[in-house]
Amino acid sequence: QVQLVESGGGLVQAGGSLRLSCTSSTIFFGLNAVGWSRQAPGKQRELVARITAGGSSNYPDSVKGRFIISGENAKNTVYLQMNSLKPEDTAVYYCNVGLRTFRTWADYDYAYWGQGTQVTVSS
Repeated sequence: QVQLVESGGGLVQAGGSLRLSCTSSTIFFGLNAVGWSRQAPGKQRELVARITAGGSSNYPDSVKGRFIISGENAKNTVYLQMNSLKPEDTAVYYCNVGLRTFRTWADYDYAYWGQGTQVTVSS
């Protein structure tokens, strides 16, 4: 069974930064497409960053220029660096592995999901 463990969430003021981490002892990120998603209460889930096994990354307009996804194969860890955070970034953030489908940043599916980590941005 694939297990993903996220960490790094917390409370931060608007304009601040956080770095989320996702690690696993059961799947190797370097061979898989990996992403970070988020879901706020009452809102549709949204994929906010994705990276291919080859290292190509892209982002939706809502976070482009502020969020950076990266991986460190030696530690089997994927990161999401979030800068210039806004209150609307408040959500539970999930690590995703194994892209199945991608139609839009709101219509996608990954094979595996972490348990989520809460990010709260205060104004």
